[in-house]
Amino acid sequence: MKIKLNGDPLEIAGPVTVSALLTQLDIDARRVAIEHNLMVLKRASFDSTHIREGDQIEIVNFVGGG
Repeated sequence: MKIKLNGDPLEIAGPVTVSALLTQLDIDARRVAIEHNLMVLKRASFDSTHIREGDQIEIVNFVGGG
């Protein structure tokens, strides 16, 4: 299945949930914000939001520092 991840094409096995995609990419769900097809997702919906062919996903990492 082909999706766009942060503007770049990516082929993944799917369909998968947002949580499953983050696991596949080895990304900590507690440290990111997700936009799915131009809609910002609440963290509580990561397990129930399914990614399908052609979807657009943006992952933004939170960075701490000072």
